[in-house]
Order: sequence, then structure tokens, then C-alpha cells
Amino acid sequence: MPTRSHSLAVLPGDGVGPEVTDAALEVLDAAQQRFGFTTERTVVPLGAEHYLETGELLTEDTVAQLREHDAILFGAIGSPKVRPGILERGIILALRGAMRQAVNLRPVRLYPGVPTPIAGLEPQRCDLVIVRENTEGAYVAQGSTVHRGTPARTAVQESVNTWYAVERAVEFAYRLASVRRGRLTLCHKTNVLVEAGSLWLDVMEEVGQRFPDVETDYVHVDAMCMHLPVSPERFDVVVTDNLFGDIVTDLGAVVQGGLGVAASGNLNLEGTGTSMFEPIHGSAPDIAGRGWANPAGACLSLALLLGELGEGEAAATVEGATAAVLGQLPALAGEAMGASTGELGARIAAAVAEGSTSPVPGSLMGQLARVRTA
Repeated sequence: MPTRSHSLAVLPGDGVGPEVTDAALEVLDAAQQRFGFTTERTVVPLGAEHYLETGELLTEDTVAQLREHDAILFGAIGSPKVRPGILERGIILALRGAMRQAVNLRPVRLYPGVPTPIAGLEPQRCDLVIVRENTEGAYVAQGSTVHRGTPARTAVQESVNTWYAVERAVEFAYRLASVRRGRLTLCHKTNVLVEAGSLWLDVMEEVGQRFPDVETDYVHVDAMCMHLPVSPERFDVVVTDNLFGDIVTDLGAVVQGGLGVAASGNLNLEGTGTSMFEPIHGSAPDIAGRGWANPAGACLSLALLLGELGEGEAAATVEGATAAVLGQLPALAGEAMGASTGELGARIAAAVAEGSTSPVPGSLMGQLARVRTA
């Protein structure tokens, strides 16, 4: 009989969010059956439709409800019915702050058989993890505009970096590197953003004293955008600030096959809130309901979630099953995939249930379980 139980909040969201989330939950059902744990799931209606019906974004009551769960599985948020910025700031950024989700974790891994736009790139050369500071930087939501409506209109947007937040991200990145290949790269722009860059460098040096076996280096963010597509094997774990991480991780997603196959986790590192896991693609309202959304990003995010919960074997198996199904597809998105969102979810679930695929060597999902339960 199952002896382990986890409480999940499920936020399907908008557009294709509910479709890919349903596929991931079918995979979760298969993982539970095979590995002997259970989940209690609560669906929470956050998103465009809920906002349009109620005027509510992220309320204190919803935050309190989400805190009661062990993890959050998130679909996608966004709708052309709502002005850009309202949902993103009022729900996504607000949730990251309320739950003290200190880092955004994004694997960049090319799986066998998955096409990449980078000519000649082989899977063994592309296996890195980007750790993005998740609560500060240019996304701290502070700014002002003066002289509106005149040619002198002036906008000021602040970027805030505290030792506390940077240290949380850097320390986690060191710990992750220590269970991977022992290499950590800081990505920043220290030659121009001198004050913020100096703080990041000082944190790296101080925290690094506790991890003498981890090799470190530094790369400017513009150089990172050059090195990542052509020589991803240069990197193991990369740590960077909020804005740079947002940009570089999308570039990494393209290298690994596209936004539809990329996963992420927003991690609370201190037990003071709930971590959240989501595919990085958007809500894609233009294809919602057609079954054209690839559920791989949602399923790989589920694998990260399982790693967070300490279910390392299940996490690695879900990743392996998803990678195997991805490698068999004629295309990675749209009707050309040859199967619907639901059908692909069923294929991945069947592979998990049957144990017909091998775990991915050096799985981040299993490594995350080791780091988070250490």
C-alpha cells in the first residue's frame, strides 16, 4: 500500500494551460501507481477568465490556500482579453514573491532524436542547468515616469540586488553543481553594471569557500548568448540575475528544441512557501482547444516537481518517458506532431506505467531530489 502522500495545488490557467496540465496529471497517475505514492490535488482557478469574472488576481486567501500544499503545478496564464502586464505582475510575479520562490530553475537538455536549429549539435554536448535569481533585479516592479504627455517624458526603472537574495541563488547553484559535474558559471554584465556585478562577484567568492570542489568561471551575458548555442558543453550549472536569466533561458529552450519542450521550477529554498513548476511556453490562445500543444514541457515540469518532493526515481522515469516520446515525433508542435496533446500525454503515461524507457543519464530531476532532501 502507498505510504507517501503529497498535497498538490493545480493551476491550469488559460489557453492551452488546462490541456497540457491534464496530460501531465495523467502521467502523474501512472507514476503514482508504479512507485507507490499518492497525491491529493486541489484545482485553484487563477487566470484570465477568473480575473474577468471576479476582478481578482492573487488574493491573500488564495496565497494562504496555496501555502497548505507541498507543491504547485502550473499551466499557463495569458489572454488577449486582458491587457498585458496585469496577469503577469498580478499573478505570476506576485506569486513568486508571496511564496518566496528564490530561484527559477531551468534545465537546458537536448534529448536524443529531438531536432534542434543548431547544426551538428549532439545530445551529449547539451546538458546544463540555469539557476535564475527570481525575486529581484529589474523585475522588482519599482519605477516611475515624469513629464507624461510631453517630449520630456522620462521613465526610470530600478534594478534591486540584495546580498540576501543573491546569496540564496548562488548557494543553491553551488549545491546543485556539487552533485552534477562540479562546474559553476556566473553570468552577468560586470563591466557595465559595476555595482550590481561587484555584489554578485563578492557573493560568489564568499559562498564558494564552502564548496572547494566546485570549479567556477564567469561569462558576460552577451558572450553567453554566443557561447550557449554553439558550445553548450562549456556549461554545467549557470547562475544569473532575474532579467538576464529570463532572456538566456529562452535562448536555451530554442537550443533544446523549442519553448514547448522546456520545463521550469520556481523554488522556495527555506520551507517558508510552496514551490511552483510550469512549462515555459505561454497560453497560446490561438491554438487552444485544437490539441496542438506539446505537453512535454508540462510533463518535464512534473518531473522537476517530483524531484522537489523527493520522489527521485519517479522523477527520472517521467523524464525518460517524456524524452523517449519526444524523440519519436515527426515535429514538436502543432498538427504536424501527428498526435494530439491528450494522445501524447497518454503515450508518456503508458511508458511510465510499463517501465519501457530508461532514465536519462545524469538526470537533473534525480539530482534535484538529492539536493532538496540533503
